[in-house]
Amino acid sequence: MSTTPSDPLATLGSLPAVPDAVDSVRKAVDRVYGHRVMRRRSNEVTAEAALRGSRGSAALAGADWNLEEVRRRTDFSGEDEARTVGAALRLTAEAGQLLSIWRQSPLRVLARLHLVAAGGAAPDDAVGRPRLAGETVDEPLIDGPLPSADEVAGRLEGLSRLIIAGTAAPALVTAAVVHGELLALCPFGSHNGLVARTAERIVLIGSGLDPKSICPAEVGHAEQGRAAYVAAFEGYTAGTPEGLAAWIAHCGRSVELGVRESTAVCEALQRGAA
Repeated sequence: MSTTPSDPLATLGSLPAVPDAVDSVRKAVDRVYGHRVMRRRSNEVTAEAALRGSRGSAALAGADWNLEEVRRRTDFSGEDEARTVGAALRLTAEAGQLLSIWRQSPLRVLARLHLVAAGGAAPDDAVGRPRLAGETVDEPLIDGPLPSADEVAGRLEGLSRLIIAGTAAPALVTAAVVHGELLALCPFGSHNGLVARTAERIVLIGSGLDPKSICPAEVGHAEQGRAAYVAAFEGYTAGTPEGLAAWIAHCGRSVELGVRESTAVCEALQRGAA
């Protein structure tokens, strides 16, 4: 696996595809926020988006459950897939509680997300902290050598400084970079994909692009499929402008598919079918 630039945002000026993706996502988000159902029933749309986003993130982590099974189930202990779905649901519920902390202490938020995701499934001393030298990583979809513990620590610190200082980059771009960087680093011994996708959600909400959290990018990532997700992510890890542009475009398409999902929810609510 190639090492990505220490500051992927520094290459954005040379990415001609980025403005198109950003504009397309902005228009799609504006359309669903303008739906008449959002005037009085936005909380219902948010709740449904959270459920569907959790299902999508869990699917990418290897637990591809039917939506109705996720909705029906109350016990997420036991087998590995159930624990994965439970972790995704807990993370989605936690994301909205961490918005105020994210811009001041993103590393603290990431530690909390890993703690929530692990839910007692990992050794206590490995939960909520970046992996140490020699520690292994259990992560679906990630194949190949990972950055060293020292490199992880340095790049996490760089990502933290970037978030705290803020950036002029559009919300979609920042969210894609946060997602890609966390997935590339695999900073924890487990649940890195779930945490990375939750961090993407936090950026999209906190930036104001999706303040009511009704545009679940996780739905779109899952709908495009694991192979497409991995291929786009490999573009990110290549560290080239073209690879970064492809990853941002993939993330943008995922948000648009999440918008389509929530638009369908709005239509169902309007018909009285949901």
